[in-house]
Amino acid sequence: MKIMIGSKNPAKIKAVQDIFHKYDAEYTTLDIPSGVNDQPFSDEETIKGAINRAYGALEAGDGEIGVGLEGGVQKTEYGLFLCNWGALAEKGKPPIIAGGARILLPDAIAEKLAAGEELGPVMDAFTNKNDIRKKEGAIGIFTDGEISRSEMFSHVMKLLIGQYEYRKK
Repeated sequence: MKIMIGSKNPAKIKAVQDIFHKYDAEYTTLDIPSGVNDQPFSDEETIKGAINRAYGALEAGDGEIGVGLEGGVQKTEYGLFLCNWGALAEKGKPPIIAGGARILLPDAIAEKLAAGEELGPVMDAFTNKNDIRKKEGAIGIFTDGEISRSEMFSHVMKLLIGQYEYRKK
């Protein structure tokens, strides 16, 4: 099985590979644009980014499955929540979509995002580290390492692969 991953982000790649390990899978990673804002600011926009990456990867490569994973934020009356969505694409079929864990972002981070900044660079500045989005992610920082960005996306991948298997019945 050839799986096209619509990202070069190591955390996203690991999540896909961790879940598809039970298949005899060959992976191709592609830098596919999400087609949405660099900082998606709603579930709808984040879902659209995941779908765009999944179908973009499928169309750009020679695979059976395209996978797109996208992180974003969702504003609620309780504050700004971190969110993540994934999509699994097959030729000629509607996308399989799943969402994952959510946590409330601290006000100091939410304010910077509301002012137009992107979470990745904000987190790098907040932690004095580089490429947080490719490692533990904001989820890893704000859960004190209890869950990493890759683990957060692995949960979404489990939901996607479960739906994929169900759809094949």
